[in-house]
Amino acid sequence: MEIEQLKSTATAVRRDILRMVAAVNSGHPGGSLGCTDFFVALYFEVMNLKKDADGKPIFDMDGRDEDIFFLSNGHISPVFYSVLARAGYFPVSELATFRKLDSRLQGHPTTAEHLPGIRIASGSLGQGLSVASGAAYSKKLNGDKSQVYVLMGDGEQQEGQIWEAAQFAPNKKLGNLTAIIDLNHAQIDGTTDNVNSNRDLAAKYRAFGWYVEEMEGNDIADVIHTLKKSQEDPDVPTMILMHTEMGFGVDYMVGNYKWHGTAPNAEQLTQALNGLPLSVGVTDY
Repeated sequence: MEIEQLKSTATAVRRDILRMVAAVNSGHPGGSLGCTDFFVALYFEVMNLKKDADGKPIFDMDGRDEDIFFLSNGHISPVFYSVLARAGYFPVSELATFRKLDSRLQGHPTTAEHLPGIRIASGSLGQGLSVASGAAYSKKLNGDKSQVYVLMGDGEQQEGQIWEAAQFAPNKKLGNLTAIIDLNHAQIDGTTDNVNSNRDLAAKYRAFGWYVEEMEGNDIADVIHTLKKSQEDPDVPTMILMHTEMGFGVDYMVGNYKWHGTAPNAEQLTQALNGLPLSVGVTDY
């Protein structure tokens, strides 16, 4: 896709996120909006995915010989569901069932619902890097040259299990693993600095043996460039510190941690949607 097409898709995804959480007065719009450009770039431009003759994704849990992605901070499920639907994994119309009874689109992704594109249940924080490391190690043992991606939150870096996996990946020379931290400096109780400061994450991961990059997560072109950028050592895992703003795209939400887990009311929804006009050829669900 051209950059302008990707931006149009990102706008549609942001509208999806807002309408999904507002409809049930529940969900996490702030981080979802902040990570929208990353998800759109990853699924529509970066990852090598299996597709049929018509370009529709073919999903299987094995994920052999294709790039795979894990969402560790599962509370930003609205953006994940929207991008999966718009990439063709399931009907876009199904987004209207978000967080409703008997829906496959639960508040946190779960494999029990057998939703195409979902590889792990990610309700509990801190587990994604371990899962991704295991998948990358499996691909390496199988001679599978494809890549494994995982997204984590910066508040999630306060979980101890993260640092066990951070030690494991370089020791197993998992150069096929790319981890991304959404560095928006906000979590549900306040700023990460005030709740439990992560201090210098780049220095920490370098000390553990990772190759560390940084990128602007709300700049689609920079996301694509950084994710596709190759490093010199093929045996070293990559950690990308992705700078985003919580609530990006909605003026009254930007940078405010209070929108981490708060849905907009009807008036706020209308205001947000008016600031996110759809492009020709792109529709709401």
